Amino acid sequence: MAGTRVSERLPPLVDPTQAPVAFGQRALPRLAAELQDEERSVRQRALAALRDLIRDPERAYEAIRHGCLERLKVLLKDEDASVRTATTEVLHLLAAHSVGREAFLRLDMVGALSELLDEPVDACRKNVHRTLRMMAELPAGVVCMVSLGLVPRLVMKVAGEPEDIRELALSTLSCCVRVDALSALISNGVRVLREQLAHPSTDIRRAAASAMLAISVPLEGKVKVCEEEVLPVAVRLLSDADPGVSANAAGIIMNTAVITRGKFQALEAGVLSPLLCLVESEDLAVCVNALRALTCLAEAPRARTQLLQHLPQLQARLHHPEPIIQRASATAIQVISWTP
Repeated sequence: MAGTRVSERLPPLVDPTQAPVAFGQRALPRLAAELQDEERSVRQRALAALRDLIRDPERAYEAIRHGCLERLKVLLKDEDASVRTATTEVLHLLAAHSVGREAFLRLDMVGALSELLDEPVDACRKNVHRTLRMMAELPAGVVCMVSLGLVPRLVMKVAGEPEDIRELALSTLSCCVRVDALSALISNGVRVLREQLAHPSTDIRRAAASAMLAISVPLEGKVKVCEEEVLPVAVRLLSDADPGVSANAAGIIMNTAVITRGKFQALEAGVLSPLLCLVESEDLAVCVNALRALTCLAEAPRARTQLLQHLPQLQARLHHPEPIIQRASATAIQVISWTP
């Protein structure tokens, strides 16, 4: 028979680590208020509840409209490490939505996040880098990072970070260097990236090669790549099992072989045979970059003499279904077949 005694046990399916979520339109305003509470436990529970809500794009929009982002910006400076970590996790989830990324730029959240690049807690720092990498996928986000001077800081951070965070930092750096390669060059970026090209992790090698590809675009970058003897390392990476690594390595050679010094360094490293093997690859980026690299190298008489023997292989690529490969093959054949 039922009694009037109230049980001390929590109702089923209630998470004690999360704040109770109000019904309907009151949910986000209440959580926004709790984010400012003086009690640490209240802030932690509000963050946990907000983390689950903002996975929904509509809830993320409501959270931004009710001022949660401004509160989160303040919590990035909270004295408690667990609050800072939870805050960066929420910001990472918000950055997954386009409305969140736009709000980040409007409220200068990138600058606030960059202040945590020296955060001692790995989990918090990892969330910061995850968020920055998402922002780097947006052109305006890259411009914002470059204007804040994050390129030299990211270069300095690469070597000392754990592997999972290092890959994130390299991915962000790769996007930023496409806009501002000179800052990376001044910060000794080529030498730092060269060391990462030999890393056992495929993800780190791929990200480092992508950044090196971007840094080798300007003339200063090509010269620095030659000075740091990156091309022999890039030639070895042409045989990497990962298509992303080999495609980026071929791109580094393609960019650097534009200058005479780059051509001869690559040829001395034995670049022609691996590139000819990559011409047969079914990966679009690998095949195109290999063909373009061969085109640049063929401007050297020594390379052109050797490549004349492989014209049938290149001519077979003219019948490839992809137009970009057809054009790259035609250009390579034209340069190799040129006679004075």
